[in-house]
Amino acid sequence: MSSPAHDPGLRVAIASNGFADGPAQALRDYLVARGYDVMTMFHPLTPEQGRTHVVATYANGAPISEHCVRVPLKPPLSFALDPLVPLRPPRVDIWFGFNPLACARGFVSRAGRVVLWSVDFVPDRFGHSTLSTKIYDRLDRLCCVRADARVELSEAAREGRNRRHALGDARALVVPMGAWTERIPTTSLESFRHGRVVFLGHLVARQGVSTLIDALDRHPADIIGAGPFEADLRAHAQRVGADITFHGYVEDHRDVERVLSKAAVAVAPYATTDESFSRYADPGKLKAYVAAGLPVVLTDVPPNARELAAEAGAEIVADDAGALRDAIARALESAEQWQSRREAALTYARRFDWNTLLGNALEALDVTPSTNPTR
Repeated sequence: MSSPAHDPGLRVAIASNGFADGPAQALRDYLVARGYDVMTMFHPLTPEQGRTHVVATYANGAPISEHCVRVPLKPPLSFALDPLVPLRPPRVDIWFGFNPLACARGFVSRAGRVVLWSVDFVPDRFGHSTLSTKIYDRLDRLCCVRADARVELSEAAREGRNRRHALGDARALVVPMGAWTERIPTTSLESFRHGRVVFLGHLVARQGVSTLIDALDRHPADIIGAGPFEADLRAHAQRVGADITFHGYVEDHRDVERVLSKAAVAVAPYATTDESFSRYADPGKLKAYVAAGLPVVLTDVPPNARELAAEAGAEIVADDAGALRDAIARALESAEQWQSRREAALTYARRFDWNTLLGNALEALDVTPSTNPTR
């Protein structure tokens, strides 16, 4: 499908939390490459990302300016300050808010159109019946109702949010996580021979990294990411003598992609608990894994786990170190079977190239020259 035609006067704002490669960053790159005038506001998502908020502008396919604002608080306390950075954003034709606070800022800024693009859904985000959860739910529902359009990452998230807010038959466009499949370096037989295991993600309990460490046996591994459990996981790895390289938070996703391409098998050992964020999500690391041509071993938590097993050469295992250990061994026991799983992963990933996903999404959202400008 062809890309939406470019309107030289169309101005777009993107407000989001996090600096890694997700839908907000992909949308920025897609629009900038097509010459749109774009302003981005990226706020820290986790304490590891610090106090710096980054505001950048782009025009004619190139960066124009970048301004960093440091605030006195780290996430989650800094979330209350996100709408104040910058203090006076310019009026734009289309405002994409990637969470309720970011979306609401678009209403206040009197953007021509406001799109709520939700990147996750959690039934009780800050605990059951807490004041923080009630405030979040009210703002989230307001944005769902008032936004000109709404985007969800998965059918599970769309249905869950509709139930949560009693939205009835409310429609939302589902745009799954994607990958830049033409850009990402892929695995090779040399990767298979080295037999490295890789994990990518936030180092918190629900990600199951402790289970992975117990499952590694003698396989070398790379753990990419930071989080509150990092020190505990490093100590755990040292106690059991695991051969792990902890990369910490990697700012440039191209560096992440290079590490993935050197691995032989990727893991996503989510803890199988009801409170896991990933039951409603479309975790970006899974698309990064398959786009790199990696056989994946994962627990049955993400809503697309069974699809990955059926179509992308993945294997679903129990939330147990022994089951994970056996699945890693199976992935590495035969070069022929490994190559078959690699090809299945790459074939599956091509369906989720960002160029296709975003082109179709923007057409469905009518982000075209016919959009009513604010000037």
